[in-house]
Amino acid sequence: MNDINSPTTDGPATTEADAGNALVLEGVTRSYEQGETSLEVLRGIDFELRPGEIVGLIGPSGAGKSTLLHIAGLLEKPSAGSVRIGGMEAAQLDDAGRTALRRRRIGFVYQFHHLLPEFTARENVMLPQLIAGLSEDEARKRADELLGFLGLADRVLHRPGELSGGEQQRVAIARAVANVPDLLLADEPTGNLDPHTAEHVFDILLKLVHGTGLGALIATHNIEFAERMDRRITLRDGHLVEL
Repeated sequence: MNDINSPTTDGPATTEADAGNALVLEGVTRSYEQGETSLEVLRGIDFELRPGEIVGLIGPSGAGKSTLLHIAGLLEKPSAGSVRIGGMEAAQLDDAGRTALRRRRIGFVYQFHHLLPEFTARENVMLPQLIAGLSEDEARKRADELLGFLGLADRVLHRPGELSGGEQQRVAIARAVANVPDLLLADEPTGNLDPHTAEHVFDILLKLVHGTGLGALIATHNIEFAERMDRRITLRDGHLVEL
C-alpha cells in the first residue's frame, strides 16, 4: 500500500485462511418475518473480495443489494452464515463489537453524501479519525493528504454548501477511507450526480481502490460503470451470480 493508505491504528488479528481477503461471506442468508410467513431475501451467499479489487453489484430494485451491503457492513446481522472482515469473524459479534470493527475496518459511501453542513471539508474528514482516537494533528494531516489525493487541496476549508455535488461526494469518499479500512462499501455513489460529474467521481474511486489496495463492493445501476470494474455480480432469486 502507498502512503495514502498507511495504517494509523492497529486492527484485530486476522485468521490465516482469510488473511488475503478484504471480505468473505459464507452461506449468508437473510429472511424477514411478515406475519405468519417468512420472506427470504438472501439464500446462501458465498463471496470473496480481494484487496485492490473493485466489484460491481448490480440487479433490479428489491433484489436485496442493500441488504447484502448492510450485512457486509455489519449494520445488519444475517439470519445464518459467516461474515469475515479482513479475516475477523464478525457476524455474531454484539453491537459494541460490530461497531468497533466497523469503525476500524469498513468505509461507507452512499448516494447522498451526508456531510455535516456546519463543518469544513477538512473537518468532515477529520471527524471519524478523532472518534477513532487519533490526535487532532494526525487527523488534520491525513485529511489534507486524502483531500489532496482526490483533487480537493484548494477546497479543504470550504463547507459542503460551498462545494459542487461532485466535490461533496469526493469529500464523502475521503471521509469513508480516513481510518484506513480494509473494505469500502458504496450504494449508488454516483446516482445523484450528472453524467459528467459521475464519470469523474467513478474515476476517482477506481484510482483510489487500485492505488491503495482497498477492497470495494459497489452497488450501481450504471451498467457502463459496472463493466469497467474488475468483476460484476448480481442477485437473482436470493443467490449471487457472477457475470
